[in-house]
Amino acid sequence: MLELDADAFEALVVAELDLLPDDMIDGLDNVAFVVEDRPEDGSLDLLGLYDGVALTERGQYGFGEMPDRIVLFRVPLLAMCADLGELRDEIHVTLVHEIAHFYGIDDERLHELGWA
Repeated sequence: MLELDADAFEALVVAELDLLPDDMIDGLDNVAFVVEDRPEDGSLDLLGLYDGVALTERGQYGFGEMPDRIVLFRVPLLAMCADLGELRDEIHVTLVHEIAHFYGIDDERLHELGWA
């Protein structure tokens, strides 16, 4: 398993976020990006999670709601990668995948697009 401390991992996430297209990032409203070690169940199966209300499902929104969260799970991502290049790629794909959920794109469509 690749080893990287929490601070170095978070720096990679920030770097990958900076590389995403502006039109993908500019539409994100009230979204926090978070890094956690593992999912609540402790598994290594889940790489990321969108926790919120998709843009396509929002009615009255923006009046004091807690921010949506996009969570990347450090240990599962490290466990599946052999080197830093592969980790960067997986972080990138995971960010795009979870941001797509914010925009209302489901797993089936993401799979069709090659992002799942």
